[in-house]
This record gives sequence, structure tokens and C-alpha cells, in this order.
Amino acid sequence: MTANEALITKFYTAFGNADAAKMSECYHPKVQFRDPAFGLLKEGQVTAMWEMLLKKSKGNIKIEFSDVKADDFVGSAHWIATYNFSKTNRKVVNHVFAEFQFQDGLIIKHTDTFDVWKWSKQAFGITGYLLGWTGFFQKKIQEQALLSLHNYQTKK
Repeated sequence: MTANEALITKFYTAFGNADAAKMSECYHPKVQFRDPAFGLLKEGQVTAMWEMLLKKSKGNIKIEFSDVKADDFVGSAHWIATYNFSKTNRKVVNHVFAEFQFQDGLIIKHTDTFDVWKWSKQAFGITGYLLGWTGFFQKKIQEQALLSLHNYQTKK
């Protein structure tokens, strides 16, 4: 196992243990994160997002990860999050592909990719099924996610 594969493993193990502090230890201070739900987040926003998501899950999130690969510069992993979406309390099983870039022995760039339509069908039911594929609905998801993060950071 390379050092960066161990770093990715540490990250997802901490995620599975709902340990946001240990997750943040894996990130470079100048980290950038991108996913379909939040768009681009930078630095402190990234660790705040994971803290918020773990708090909202109230310990009811299951994280499984596999196919961890990394060299000195880039890495990847597959992971699955199983949880109840906080707004609707509907069960979601989200399959995610993660890509990483490393600097100074830490994650400097983290990009998560998943099928937003599949996610929205689970999270929102018939509304997600009918509208989850549209750019309009996906933009609304992102706006709500960013607002939620902003409110979390303001209250913190």
C-alpha cells in the first residue's frame, strides 16, 4: 500500500466512524472539493461540509469503500454511502467515484462523481424521478446544499 493509498483509507475509515476531525487531517489547508451536490468548495468549507453531513446523519450513515488506488500524485476510490436524506427521511444508497490529487502528503483536490438523477429519485421520490435529471432541479439541489452549508458555518 502506498502512502497515499493509506491516506485515502484513513479518510474513509474516519468517515465510516463519523470522525470529521480525523477526515480533515487528511486534507491540505488549500484543499478544493467538487461534487454534483455542492459544486466547488474550498479550504474550510470542505471540512465544514463533512462535519455538517455527519451531524445531520446523527450517526446513521454507513460508509463502504473499495478499489483504493494512488501513486505520488493522484488517486481514486469507489465508495457507497447509505443514509436517510435529512429533508425527506428517505433512504439513499449513493454510489460515488472519488478522484484525488496530493500535495505535501495530503489531499489537495478531491472530486466526487455520482449520478444525480439516481440520487434524487431516492432522496425525493417521484419529484426526483420526474425532475432530477433536469439542470433546473440539479441547480436547486446545489443552491439548497450551499445554503445549508452557509447556515451551518454561520451558526458554528
